Amino acid sequence: MAKEYKNPSVAADGIIIKDKKILLVRRGHDPYAGSWALPGGFVNYGERTEDAVVREVREETTLETVVDDLVGVYSDPHRDPRGHVISITYLLKNPIGEPHGSDDAKEARWWDIDSLPSLAFDHAKIIAEGLRLYKQKKLA
Repeated sequence: MAKEYKNPSVAADGIIIKDKKILLVRRGHDPYAGSWALPGGFVNYGERTEDAVVREVREETTLETVVDDLVGVYSDPHRDPRGHVISITYLLKNPIGEPHGSDDAKEARWWDIDSLPSLAFDHAKIIAEGLRLYKQKKLA
């Protein structure tokens, strides 16, 4: 009898900051339907996480971006109610276009980094770490 393995899913999320604003999407589906979150989604089999985050941001916001740096890997088995989902989060730069909600995002818009809405998942923690990295890079 073959042994069955349970493996976590992998997601890639993107932090895009421009003019002291951060891009968020309003989720169109559960979990957290209607809540604000970082743009991102699941990595396809055979896809690099760097390519997945650029694709997911394009699909959800219509923006073209470029990976700048790794923010972190978020692996708490309880961070997503759908099951064990590991998020690899990147700081993205050079957003091209105006954001529009697309794919499974009902809306995409820029938020002032000092007055963010309530966020889905553990995205408040991830954004705080992303902002620290962004500020360090600006000072370097």
